[in-house]
Amino acid sequence: MFQPDQYTRCRRAFPPAAVGALTAAALLTAIGCATAPSFERSTPVGGGGGGQDAPRSGVLVMAHGGGAEWNAAVDDALAPLRDRVPLALALGMADSRTLQAGLDSLAAQGVGQVAVVRLFVSEDAFLHQTEYVLGLRPDPPPKGIVGHRIVPGTQLRQVATKAAIMLDRSGLAGSIAVTRILQERAARATSAGRSAGLLLVAHGLGDEEANQRLLDAMEGDADRLLAAGHAEVRTATLREDWAEARATAEGEIRAMVEEMGERRGRVVVLPYRLYGFGPYASVLDGLAYKRAPSLLPHRMITEWIAEQATECFCSSGLPSPLAPCRLAADRRKGAAKQPNSNSRGF
Repeated sequence: MFQPDQYTRCRRAFPPAAVGALTAAALLTAIGCATAPSFERSTPVGGGGGGQDAPRSGVLVMAHGGGAEWNAAVDDALAPLRDRVPLALALGMADSRTLQAGLDSLAAQGVGQVAVVRLFVSEDAFLHQTEYVLGLRPDPPPKGIVGHRIVPGTQLRQVATKAAIMLDRSGLAGSIAVTRILQERAARATSAGRSAGLLLVAHGLGDEEANQRLLDAMEGDADRLLAAGHAEVRTATLREDWAEARATAEGEIRAMVEEMGERRGRVVVLPYRLYGFGPYASVLDGLAYKRAPSLLPHRMITEWIAEQATECFCSSGLPSPLAPCRLAADRRKGAAKQPNSNSRGF
């Protein structure tokens, strides 16, 4: 049974056709991915000045997809990167068809190594299905999603590609990018003072352990908002697609807003989701609160995508067309220094 390395954020796989072209040193580096040392290449890649036949590095961004406004917000976030690196977008819940189309588009641009960045809030979102569809693990998930249908995992189609694929396993939750966005949103929503209560609300997951990991990441952001001077910060997931869990979550979320309103006089709800306010207005109907914007639009999402792709390239021993590898290492050091608070503020 496949067991992903919990310390490896970016997992790399090579299709059979690509393996024979690799040197032994390069292959060993690729297997280790985030934990392997860098290596020298005789042929520059990713805009490094090689000949016309040199393989290029490209980025495939995965995102859930939604209505026209939702999709446009993601496109706008990717726009600043399109002139810097070959880039494709695969919408859907780890959809084989859109992933194949994205890889085909990159292959047509001469891309031989692809960093796949998952633009999902949770690091667990569709991860098993993604790894299987991209050929990064041999076992399909027990169940998969095709369109909006639940199917046996054995019915999922794997992509066909000659490119080396590097998958970033991170989610947005708990990242420096999200922390800064939330701090900005909260500061604007509480411009008259920071005595208001803040509630971070996310979509949530069905699996209890995965949902708890998401809540733990959100708690880190809550701690940093408290450290920035906000009086009270709570976190919750709505468990939107699981009826029984959602019914419980709705009651708990309404109670949080009512209680904070009584204590603080004012409540700000910050949607911990990529775009839009989701179903929260319906859930909170009749309660007094102020609605803050979602994570998009914001330039920090664009920067996060570039940083995750750079991390994949650099940790696999490849130069990044988006930023020097030294800068990626510096950002990792900065992430470790984010302030935390042990006080929950109630």
